[in-house]
Amino acid sequence: MIVISDTSPLCYLLLIDLIDLLPELYDRIVIPEIIRDELAAPKSPAIVQAWIAQPPSWLEIRAVTTSNTLSADALDPGERDAIVLAEELQADLILLDDQAARAVATQRGLAIVGVLGILVKAGQQGKIDFPTAISRLQQTTFRASASLIQTLIDQFEQL
Repeated sequence: MIVISDTSPLCYLLLIDLIDLLPELYDRIVIPEIIRDELAAPKSPAIVQAWIAQPPSWLEIRAVTTSNTLSADALDPGERDAIVLAEELQADLILLDDQAARAVATQRGLAIVGVLGILVKAGQQGKIDFPTAISRLQQTTFRASASLIQTLIDQFEQL
């Protein structure tokens, strides 16, 4: 399974110390070069900068080789390149949190999961304590509606 990631899922998983879920859940994680650059940017949290300075062996960094045919003003360059790379590699999944990027990816027929979906899958497989992971995520700058968070927590309490 080839999975392309945008910046935010990587950042949030790093911030809540669950980045190692990615290689446990998915075979191959690929990011475009621009995502590496965003992760290494001075404005990124120190933990994120340190991680990408010595990326794990399971993370593949690739150049986008096709000409950029995606013209979406609502997307930042990282989101745009992640979508283009997902199409180029015929990825099975793209990790995106941004609403506009998710809309574009959906229109282009890509399967999408965000950080919440990653945590749900890991929780269902018994790899994490889902409510604890959500609590940690809520202590970051991650934003999701309170009703969505509560619905997900309620679903796990019923399992």
